[in-house]
Amino acid sequence: MRKIFISCCLVPAFLAIVSCNMINKKKVDSPNGYDLGSPEKFLMPESLFEISGISFHNGKPDSIYAIQDEEGKFFRLAWGVKKQAHTKFGKKGDYEDVTVFNEQAIILKSNGVLYRFPFAERYSEEIDSAQEWRDILPEGEYEGMYGDDSTGKLYVLCKNCKSDEQKKSITGYILDPGDSIRPAGTFTIDVAAVKAASKEKLKGPFRPSAIAKNPKYGHWYILSSVNKALVVTDKNFTVIQTIDLNGNTFSQPEGLAFDNDGNMYISNEGDDLTQGNILKFIRKAK
Repeated sequence: MRKIFISCCLVPAFLAIVSCNMINKKKVDSPNGYDLGSPEKFLMPESLFEISGISFHNGKPDSIYAIQDEEGKFFRLAWGVKKQAHTKFGKKGDYEDVTVFNEQAIILKSNGVLYRFPFAERYSEEIDSAQEWRDILPEGEYEGMYGDDSTGKLYVLCKNCKSDEQKKSITGYILDPGDSIRPAGTFTIDVAAVKAASKEKLKGPFRPSAIAKNPKYGHWYILSSVNKALVVTDKNFTVIQTIDLNGNTFSQPEGLAFDNDGNMYISNEGDDLTQGNILKFIRKAK
């Protein structure tokens, strides 16, 4: 009888421990092929505490190219090496994203102004020949940009534009970056679909801060720092999934990029107390 009594007492305790462990090991909501709960972290040097946009050259992960949102500097650094080099291309300002595309470095300012210079000049101390492009995009606030080698086009996503009905859709602008950067079309992101796909039901206007295309799946990934969300769409920008990002892992997600292997990188801006970082998420082989 004593054995039966002990067994009966231990079973509920055992189940409680199992239940607790299951809660502690709860799977993090992630896009297909990734585990957002297991990133590699690269802490930024002081000069990049306020890192915003990131990019690669032809998808090669040996060098990361980045900007931060206060100085007109184009940074380059190797993964895990807390030493950076940079070239100055412009005055102080609110720079939000960067793409290395068609052997050009293109930088997006928050007011929609674009800067462009030959990628080969990245080793120069200062670039005097950087081109400035104004009045290409409608008045508004911009943070996300991506140069797509497969289409030869530049995609810029509005964060907050007067022309958008923020509760309904966000407009993206397609640009043709030839000798002169020219408008080449638009696309839209359905805000209602973004919110409907969120398990946490995003509140307030959707405010995208970065955009990139996954080279392995052909899907678009859209990051929102304000909403702490990552949105996945198909090639036509139809929403597939909205992932709610953990605030402890993603302090202020501002930049997004993929390397040739489909590994995903998300940069987080720091502040006076915390370092900025880049998180790397290894694509899981199918």
